[in-house]
Amino acid sequence: MHLSTFGQKFTGQSGILQLMDDLGSALAAGDKHTIMLGGGNPAKIPQVQLLLRQRMLNMLHDEESFERMVGDYTSPQGHAPFIAALARLLRRNFGWEIGPEHIALTNGSQTSFFYLFNLFAGAFADGGFKKILLPLAPEYIGYADVGLGPDYFISHRPQIEYLDRHLFKYHPDFAALSVDEGIGAICVSRPTNPTGNVLTDAEIAQLSALARQHDIPFIIDNAYGLPFPGIIFSQAQPVWEEQIVLCMSLSKLGIPGPRTGIVIARPEIAQAVTAMNAVLSLAPGSVGAALALDLVESGEVIRVSQEVIRPFYQTRAEQALAWLQQEMGEIPWRVHRPEGAFFLWLWFEGLPISSQTLYERLKARGVIVVAGHYFFPGLEEAWRHKQECIRVSYAQDEDVVRQGVRIIAEEVHKAYTS
Repeated sequence: MHLSTFGQKFTGQSGILQLMDDLGSALAAGDKHTIMLGGGNPAKIPQVQLLLRQRMLNMLHDEESFERMVGDYTSPQGHAPFIAALARLLRRNFGWEIGPEHIALTNGSQTSFFYLFNLFAGAFADGGFKKILLPLAPEYIGYADVGLGPDYFISHRPQIEYLDRHLFKYHPDFAALSVDEGIGAICVSRPTNPTGNVLTDAEIAQLSALARQHDIPFIIDNAYGLPFPGIIFSQAQPVWEEQIVLCMSLSKLGIPGPRTGIVIARPEIAQAVTAMNAVLSLAPGSVGAALALDLVESGEVIRVSQEVIRPFYQTRAEQALAWLQQEMGEIPWRVHRPEGAFFLWLWFEGLPISSQTLYERLKARGVIVVAGHYFFPGLEEAWRHKQECIRVSYAQDEDVVRQGVRIIAEEVHKAYTS
């Protein structure tokens, strides 16, 4: 089979392919012995599942509602009642001056970033080439391969703040950041996937001012953030301004299957996303938006996020940290302070093997994590830290996570002592 340059790029090996293949293979096989600590699948929180199930039952009993959901295309912009309800919610609760024209839906956040990164980076008609600035790495594994061409990113090492009890925290190194005509947009995730880092309000304001100064978009990946699903354990405020492109999702509310991404931006950006939907998929799917419509219309989505989803994951994070303290012993280990999302970012300073080798050894024992070196798109410099980290999800059942932590500790001990 002879593939185009496009075909070769998008069929090659990538971190996101390995991650999703591990997840899909385990689920398809129904293998209850595999300890899945690698993927970003949210926990099945009973209270949330009950709300979604009741909403689906209500739609099934309402022929018109069900028929529209499965039998009609939406517009390329997405499910209109959901978009209108979301705009009202954000105006009412946060005073954001947005209407439906500021919002477009996509077939999941990954699609949103494919659109946005290729809108603002890559080759331009004037012969120029622009990149996406990631102010600090590690950053989300799914960014690395969505550019239509190579070399779409430039990123920087973070400053590392050492905290008590094996904890540390990353901060942007603002002294190292520079924006010139070769930067098409700035992008961060908040909370950060993979680390659980939450950039402070002051750091977000400084990055937003930098984008405004250079008249470029500031993209915030808000898949785990505020106001929903609200998986943030530190002090933080939801934010949107004219130069911000806020990317949200229904996945971490507990609706990953229907693939519903949300882009909130200036109308011309939302219209560009709408146009790309029409060309690439005719229209985004409507199932996720229809399922979440009542929650958004009533504002219940914010209460559920604050009172159910956030406490659930915060309790899980605290428990996972306690198990790490019990199992890791005296080896040189640290974990990024978990401030949001549902991952632990483990750092084994001076690890004698690579993160990929550790991943392979753990996989051989039935534990799936994600090797850390995939999370540094655009950071080309040699830095041993990239090979000393792994991402671990604590969204699975408590017994599963505890067993996985024990096996991780065993394999890391072997790596240091053998």
